[in-house]
Amino acid sequence: MKRVKLITKEIEKRLPGLCETADMDNSEIKVPLKIFNPYGSGSWYIYEYSPDEMLGFGFANLGDDQNAELGYISLLELETLRVPPIGLPLERDKWWDQDTILDDIVNFRVR
Repeated sequence: MKRVKLITKEIEKRLPGLCETADMDNSEIKVPLKIFNPYGSGSWYIYEYSPDEMLGFGFANLGDDQNAELGYISLLELETLRVPPIGLPLERDKWWDQDTILDDIVNFRVR
């Protein structure tokens, strides 16, 4: 299946490696990447990334605020995912404020 590139080189440079923000407070962590389902619910906010593994870490909200969670996110999976019923891909939010902090996302102040 054809992949849609969701991370630009510029964004990749802004993303710390996996576990590099583990000792930081959520109010200090910037989230430079938002991927979303433009045809329904689902948003992934990525703030750590390993390009070798195509693995990110961030906050995923699939439309249910009570079950939204922090965790590992496969970029390969997101880039190959197609949304039913017509099979369109997920998108990177090109207008996302890359200086948004994790606290704002986790506390549901940013959608």
